[in-house]
Amino acid sequence: MEFIKEKWNKKDIEEFNKYLNSIKRLEKIEFTKKTVNTNMKILAIPIPKLRIIAKEIAKGNYLSYLNYFNNKYYENTLINVFLINKIDDIKTKKYYLSNLKIDNWSTVDAMAFKIKGKEQEYLDLAKEYLKNANPFVRRIGVRILFNYTENENLTEIFEIINSLYNEEEYYVNMAVAWLMCEIVIKNKSQAFEYLKQHHLNKFTINKTISKCRDSFRVNNIDKEFLLKYRVK
Repeated sequence: MEFIKEKWNKKDIEEFNKYLNSIKRLEKIEFTKKTVNTNMKILAIPIPKLRIIAKEIAKGNYLSYLNYFNNKYYENTLINVFLINKIDDIKTKKYYLSNLKIDNWSTVDAMAFKIKGKEQEYLDLAKEYLKNANPFVRRIGVRILFNYTENENLTEIFEIINSLYNEEEYYVNMAVAWLMCEIVIKNKSQAFEYLKQHHLNKFTINKTISKCRDSFRVNNIDKEFLLKYRVK
């Protein structure tokens, strides 16, 4: 199928979905579904293949493709994300993200945000997403914060993290733990100062410690030191 188009139409989208269906891996569908934990239809197409497809679509008018908000399969959401990642304008990016079907961690974690020169706008967007009823949209909010882990002053980031103390959703809390682990790795002095009076819930602080102890980027001395913050 030809992916490079000046303008996509409804028939093109239908043919595209048929093409995706034709390259599905039946033997991997159940495994992928359990791993991703999604209610969407899955074709189990390898992610590298989806990236190649998205790269080809991007050579043409990829916004006209996105305008159809094609979310028939889980794989469609990943292709959509790979294309949305190419959008620089934050308002345009937000528009297409708002029309993306998201019910899993994998679609969220495929997202990329280029915040240089737009640090405050993206911080505001993260705060907005963190108030969303959909836990996977809240996970996007946390994922945006990963772009600030090397800031000289993380006071505002820590304030946002503290505001999530009452978060109950597993995939949001796991993202916060992952974020904290990255801060420990990239900004240890601020991370350790924060941990002296942190406001992380029991699940998140314990997962943070676990992730740090599993990381080859955290030295053994720091791994042992972090155990003092474990909550029983």
